[in-house]
Amino acid sequence: MTSAHQEHLPHPHTHGPACGHAEVPHGDHIDYAHDGHLHRAHGDHWDECAPSGHAAHEGHDHRHDEDCGHLRVQHGDHVDYLHDGHRHAEHDGHWDDH
Repeated sequence: MTSAHQEHLPHPHTHGPACGHAEVPHGDHIDYAHDGHLHRAHGDHWDECAPSGHAAHEGHDHRHDEDCGHLRVQHGDHVDYLHDGHRHAEHDGHWDDH
């Protein structure tokens, strides 16, 4: 799930496996955690990659926190946790898939 096309300007940095930013698998692409948001490649530029809608991760009994062992990714005003190829964000007592 992604929001409408929102180009990140200016963005002279090129993300890749050795760029130093966390790689976050997201559906059919890779996001890069950078300055509190996530970027994805789109043509010759980088877009903001943000979830739209609400997709609760049903049956997720694991509690994410600083010591859970999953990669923490600052994402705007909250923290996402990289888990099984997707991101989880806490929401009203459950975890959402991002």
